[in-house]
Amino acid sequence: MRTPILLSVPIAFLLFSSAALAKPACIPADQALRHLHKNVCVEAHVYRVVDGGDEIEFLDVCSPETSDADCHFFIVSSTEDKKAVGDLESLVGRTIQIRGKIRPIQGRADMVFSTKDQLHGGKPKFHPNPQLVAAFSAENGGQGFSASNGVGGQHGVHFHHRGN
Repeated sequence: MRTPILLSVPIAFLLFSSAALAKPACIPADQALRHLHKNVCVEAHVYRVVDGGDEIEFLDVCSPETSDADCHFFIVSSTEDKKAVGDLESLVGRTIQIRGKIRPIQGRADMVFSTKDQLHGGKPKFHPNPQLVAAFSAENGGQGFSASNGVGGQHGVHFHHRGN
């Protein structure tokens, strides 16, 4: 018995979409300089919040034992984003996963923290096409593909039968 090819399409779609939705691995903060200009997830422990003046706050992710010269990554947040990011002090003492673009700045790397959506590894990179998802939805009676090739069959699976 042959498995219809069209039946395997939804199964493959589900396998690939679930793999794409899996949480990405985060890089440690000390590797941020290796990922400049990339949108990545960084895992870092927040030791304190530092007032940088000019309506900027920094999440200090370097241990107190680390000298300023050896601290190569920091997370910056504007006080204008306070409503969108929440209370930065609540992150002190916690290890966070934050997604964003790593930017170079004076031989170091930083990431702008502007929304809570960046936490916990950020939003998944996979954004399914809403029309495609609706087409596969059993609630809508969708099949996910068109069965309008004029060949009879059921469940959207069509075979040409050769007469003997």
